[in-house]
Amino acid sequence: MNMRIRLAEADDVPRLRELIEASVRGLQAGDYSPAQLESALRTVYGVDTQLISDGTYFAAEAEEGSAEAVLVGCGGWSRRKTLYGGDQFAGREDSLLDPAKDAAKIRAFFVHPAWARRGIGGMILEACERAAWAAGFRRLEMGATLTGVPFYRAKGYAEMGTADVPLGDGLTLPIVRMGKSGGG
Repeated sequence: MNMRIRLAEADDVPRLRELIEASVRGLQAGDYSPAQLESALRTVYGVDTQLISDGTYFAAEAEEGSAEAVLVGCGGWSRRKTLYGGDQFAGREDSLLDPAKDAAKIRAFFVHPAWARRGIGGMILEACERAAWAAGFRRLEMGATLTGVPFYRAKGYAEMGTADVPLGDGLTLPIVRMGKSGGG
């Protein structure tokens, strides 16, 4: 099996949507209720086409033999203020960050459950970190799901606080703000 990390393209959007839904339902069920997950899929989680347009969103493809490449993971970084949320998220802030004083945002990481714990998220995260450092950022931050906290902690990110993302119908999605400094 060959794994390839590449920049996501607009043509990937339908497959990215399927991957995100499978990842959320398959990997986050231990940390969030079914109602939270379904509401988050409608209002927060999803493809952020701005990341694809900016050239800061990666797709991981697995190639097995002569079969067509399978999309098994995705994730990105951003030079924009939005901390989380796909195109449908109402709380977007798409203004640009200043690398000299702001932290780049690590965004929208999802791995297909059948491919979890094989190093795919780590490969994507390394690609994001390298690109953000190369763009002049010296700090990174994210809004991690409860499911993602152990992964990011193991990759050197520190917890900076918590937040509850409103989902509607009285539901919230608890997340953890995490950050990392470095850049080199």
